[in-house]
Amino acid sequence: MSFSILKQIGDAQKKKAVVDVRSGDTVKVTQKIKEGNKFRLQTFEGVVIRVDRKESHTARIVVRKVTSGVGVEKSYLIHSPLVEKIEITKRSKVRRNNLSYLRQRSGKSARLQGKDFDRNAVNDVTVPEEPAEEKAEEAVEAPEVEVVETPAEEAKEAEKAEETKDSEEAK
Repeated sequence: MSFSILKQIGDAQKKKAVVDVRSGDTVKVTQKIKEGNKFRLQTFEGVVIRVDRKESHTARIVVRKVTSGVGVEKSYLIHSPLVEKIEITKRSKVRRNNLSYLRQRSGKSARLQGKDFDRNAVNDVTVPEEPAEEKAEEAVEAPEVEVVETPAEEAKEAEKAEETKDSEEAK
């Protein structure tokens, strides 16, 4: 039972619409950075070398790029509110989930073979609308409570009903 409660809490933390990111994708990750009391957006573009816990609310990707001859890796929680947007710019053919071998490679040997994909369809993530019946089932149902009226309350309601009838007949 406690497992289902934890799952519900985790699912509540998930974003509704997330891009399907895979290892080997070249992505642009836009992140909110707080400086003082202001926020600014920073973009980091690189190759996804690892995807962890893809179905969980703690899903994470590791993005790597080489800048001025130095390899830089950043880890992003996909469902974090600080991650504004993830956009896939290129999809590559890979045969494993963890591409850590790219750390030892440079130049042509670090390149991945690209494959065709529909960039607009992949990056256009919309929230799927659920039918009203499913939403009603998912909602937590309150226990049914029977309302029992006291004789005093019944008398008050009867008086109000008579007053409304009298006012309608007067009109």
